[in-house]
Amino acid sequence: NVDWLNEAFAHRVFMNPRDAVSRDIQDGDDVKVYNDRGSMILPCQLTQRILPGVVDIPQGAWWTPDAQGVDRRGNINVLTTERWTAWAKGNAQHTIMVQVEKADQGTDGNRKNTEAV
Repeated sequence: NVDWLNEAFAHRVFMNPRDAVSRDIQDGDDVKVYNDRGSMILPCQLTQRILPGVVDIPQGAWWTPDAQGVDRRGNINVLTTERWTAWAKGNAQHTIMVQVEKADQGTDGNRKNTEAV
């Protein structure tokens, strides 16, 4: 919600290039990240620094839904659960199972891809 901060470090999804190939995702493409709790569309940055099978979405964005209710800024709370961790009774936000697919331009990104990340 701070313009100069968004300009310096835009919210994005970091993904390994090996995962991107099977999804026809190029560096800079908008991708839809979703699960049974919610969805978001963000630009994707491909990097070898992320392990295959893992994506990273740095937190810090306000929830900004589009007309279909899809978050457009990267608020990971739309993907998390309210279930506590077993041992520490803390939040379980650091391991969230999601699907990632290339978003259709100008739409809500409802293209289907069955391969999980």
